[in-house]
Amino acid sequence: MTRKILMIAAGAAVALASGLVLTAPARAQSGAVAAALNAGTVGEQADGYLGVVGSVGADVRSEVDSINIKRRAAYTQLASQRGVTVQDVAAATACQTLGRLKQGQAYRVGGGAWQTKGAGPIALPAYCATAG
Repeated sequence: MTRKILMIAAGAAVALASGLVLTAPARAQSGAVAAALNAGTVGEQADGYLGVVGSVGADVRSEVDSINIKRRAAYTQLASQRGVTVQDVAAATACQTLGRLKQGQAYRVGGGAWQTKGAGPIALPAYCATAG
């Protein structure tokens, strides 16, 4: 899987740069979700989806779910075009997303605990090693 993810990550990086993977609707978020990301109560996960870290209002939780549905649709489209699994595209995209986190934002790698990004780079999954 590692080699496959690395190859997909390279394609996902190009797709991200051109806006193919996370289209405007999949990236769009309200001020409430943006604030939750910055506050660390919503975070990015290594599976390519947003997760709720702490306690958030129903409106934020609903919007996180909506964003994740749109992300899955975008991942599904790209997976179909590339002949790979949706999970592979999501993981490859997560390599790029996790690498762009800002200090103070929450993230989770694998099934581990939620962490907060400090000043330095985060430890990405091994399959991300050359994807960024």
